[in-house]
Amino acid sequence: MSVATTSCGHLGWMTDRRGYRYVTADPLREQAPWPAMPPLLATLAEQAAVQAGFPAFRPDSCLINRYVPGAKMSLHQDKDEADFSQPIVSVSLGLPAVFQFGGLARSDKAQRYLLTHGDVVVWGGPDRLRFHGVLPIKPGEHPRMGAQRINLTFRVAG
Repeated sequence: MSVATTSCGHLGWMTDRRGYRYVTADPLREQAPWPAMPPLLATLAEQAAVQAGFPAFRPDSCLINRYVPGAKMSLHQDKDEADFSQPIVSVSLGLPAVFQFGGLARSDKAQRYLLTHGDVVVWGGPDRLRFHGVLPIKPGEHPRMGAQRINLTFRVAG
């Protein structure tokens, strides 16, 4: 992973020598709670989930990943959440990204999708644990976001 990351909502994502996990306090802000999830963003994620067939989705965590040109995220599964019946909702802002969506094994061939500013992707149900990732971001300049991509991923973590 070569992205900068932070979170908002009740639970945030962190990593240290003990590994990856969700926590209730931001370790970089003297253990203060993560900033609240903006209601507008929570509503956007909930409405996208409804349209994809997940009417009960109420995210408690939003991971905020910042990609600059060259940054990427290797194929991985989102499997640290408590309830795999809940989907992942992803919102792309800024520079385009090539999203890889694979199978249930890392070795399965991944399909590639170009995501541009404003694209929303929802996956859940039998696809919830598919491997996914982002190829290196190509250099460019988005008129509103500059030379970066911001990805918001909403989930029920706890």
